[in-house]
Amino acid sequence: MIKYKFKSKEQDDFWSTLRTRVNAYFKDNQIEKDANRKMIVKTIALFALYLSPFFVLIFGGITNTTILMSLWVVMGLGKAFIGTAVMHDSIHGAYSKSKVYNSIMTFSAALVGVDKLIWKIQHNVIHHTYTNIEDTDEDILPRYFFRFSEHQPKKWFHRFQHLYAPIFYCVPLLEWITTKDFVKAFEYRKMGIIQPGVEFRKEFMGIVARKVMYYVIFLALPIYLIDIPAWSTVVMIIVSHAVTGIMLALIFQTAHVVPNANFIKAEGDSIETCWASHQLFTTSNYGMKNKILTWFVGGLNFQIEHHLFPDVCHVHYPNIAKIVQDTTAEFNLPYYSFPSFRSAVAGHFGMLRDLGR
Repeated sequence: MIKYKFKSKEQDDFWSTLRTRVNAYFKDNQIEKDANRKMIVKTIALFALYLSPFFVLIFGGITNTTILMSLWVVMGLGKAFIGTAVMHDSIHGAYSKSKVYNSIMTFSAALVGVDKLIWKIQHNVIHHTYTNIEDTDEDILPRYFFRFSEHQPKKWFHRFQHLYAPIFYCVPLLEWITTKDFVKAFEYRKMGIIQPGVEFRKEFMGIVARKVMYYVIFLALPIYLIDIPAWSTVVMIIVSHAVTGIMLALIFQTAHVVPNANFIKAEGDSIETCWASHQLFTTSNYGMKNKILTWFVGGLNFQIEHHLFPDVCHVHYPNIAKIVQDTTAEFNLPYYSFPSFRSAVAGHFGMLRDLGR
């Protein structure tokens, strides 16, 4: 992986001005940057959305397949929103200023079925640093079946990618809870991100332990305790994970793989802009006025604010968005946004269609 060099922060008046203004907002209003009471209430509600159906499935004695499938679908939605609104903040270190409490909240990753360190490397380190840079940002890797930018090779079947994308978007979480964490652990060791030896062995055994826990609780117990054929339960579990997968894909893809976002094919190892300005060119918001959407997706519809201030809890993004908008306008920088989630999804699939032609 190439470690690209951005212009230094000291060379970017926009970034220094914006940081000063946002810090002043928190100081002047005597507000902490981490979770507040609303965030704590949200955390409890989302864990209830995820785990309450599970307990009903296990102990409710229900055998009606329609009811069972509905409960698994609700679990899938709950899992997606825990991922966006709890796990995401905690792994960014934005949930609590207490390292101990924040570390406890990262355990939510194990309940979702993914490894927190692998997520942190791929998302926090690589994606947030090298957003939409070809061959580096893993979130836009084509993986043969897709063409996410004009820089990527075109295959004949890409003309259909906007049609088959929803099916493929159901798969990533299933891959993540089975093979991806292990594959990435070896890959990141080879890249030197995870150090060989003690660190790698410790991380690998941690992945194994957390996977076993997840499989026992969310696979073996339902198969054993729900009084229907095992294959039926397995099918429902797969559907639940598919629901989570497509929800997460749509929430994240609509922030970067959209027509107004830039994709960078760098020559050499230098990027022409400061890191902060780069985030503006490669990121888009959506549905900023939709409070219900903001609540469920963990403020990720304010993706620009999140990329600029990932250490700030998402409950504060709507309040600092006006500061970011005013500052970008002052420095003649872009601030991309779709009016709604629906329009962002339409923009994403329209872009897939156009890139496949």
